[in-house]
Amino acid sequence: MADSLLLNEEQQLLRESARGFCREQAPLSLHRKLRDSRDADGFDRDLWRRMVELGWTGMAIPEAYDGYGFGHTGLGLMLEETGRTLVDSPLIATVLLGANAILETGSEAQKAELLPRIVAGELLLAFALDERFAHDPGRIETAAVPRNGGFALNGGKTFVLDGHVADRIVVVARIDDGTESPANIGLFLVDATAPGLEVTRTIMVDGRNCANIALNDVAVKVDDLLGGTAVARETLDRVLDIARIGLAAEMLGSIEEVFERTLDFLRQREQFGVPIGAFQALQHRAAEMYNEIELGRSLVRAALAALDDPASDKDRIARLASAAKAKLSEVFFLVSNEGIQMHGGIGMTDEFDIGFFLKRARVAQQFLGDAGFHRDRYAALHSF
Repeated sequence: MADSLLLNEEQQLLRESARGFCREQAPLSLHRKLRDSRDADGFDRDLWRRMVELGWTGMAIPEAYDGYGFGHTGLGLMLEETGRTLVDSPLIATVLLGANAILETGSEAQKAELLPRIVAGELLLAFALDERFAHDPGRIETAAVPRNGGFALNGGKTFVLDGHVADRIVVVARIDDGTESPANIGLFLVDATAPGLEVTRTIMVDGRNCANIALNDVAVKVDDLLGGTAVARETLDRVLDIARIGLAAEMLGSIEEVFERTLDFLRQREQFGVPIGAFQALQHRAAEMYNEIELGRSLVRAALAALDDPASDKDRIARLASAAKAKLSEVFFLVSNEGIQMHGGIGMTDEFDIGFFLKRARVAQQFLGDAGFHRDRYAALHSF
């Protein structure tokens, strides 16, 4: 396997193209505009159309399903650049979570039907997993009860990213087979207009679009169960690990942007006739941030490369996913805090953009498991 820290020429061009697109077509001012207007969708559909035309939706989808086969590293580079300008788009919910859920658990017929529609931008998905404020994929109480040749879903979900705009929602539910076994987990594709499905939008502090979902005797067909059967916990974990690694890549981009903005401010802001970046105490703090960012970057690159390496087993990917998510959560916390403090009073004002990254850090830290969750999981994976 090639050195995961080094990008090949094709990947470098891909990153440069994505960076130029985000800076020109999706600057931070667009994120502010969407927030201030309380846009009904929470994202710019024309921008999403252009992202689709550039092939971002098919980046990690195999060519057999109309994708482009650039792998998870290619998608990770896209997400890293969207993190720099806090791009509001369905990329995480639809592509990172939804499409990978179908790839990992769907039948061949479901993949052939749904994945080309995702690549073409014709289908928006959401992934409904958590049922409490804390991430706990091992505790699923939403029930799927066999009924009339299909299933009836009952329960509730929280923190469903882009749930209010999704055409279909992947609902993780426990299949009631008459036993007490917690292992019978199914992933159901539920139409957003299904009777008994209630979707309540919740605008997060960072501007992300989430929803709370209630399921009251929502009828689904057997064909709506991905793969046609229950999935092993390891399979669900793989879907989540792919998403955790992709989210860590997005967080890395945001962290890099905060750090660069902070360095620029240290060079420009003067006190006592010299740039404040000349003060040794601030240099030490900047050096600490740099070291932590490089460690985080190494983990993200290694985790993305592992996803694309056929020789990587599930345990290695799980360990890297938890290590990356834990580390990037900690580094984002550090760098966003330092960015605010080093900007001084102006950093606390809403008119200054640096505050957006502090808010994104707090939400990203919690999504799909915070640092504490993943440290515990990493230890368990090593039998500590």
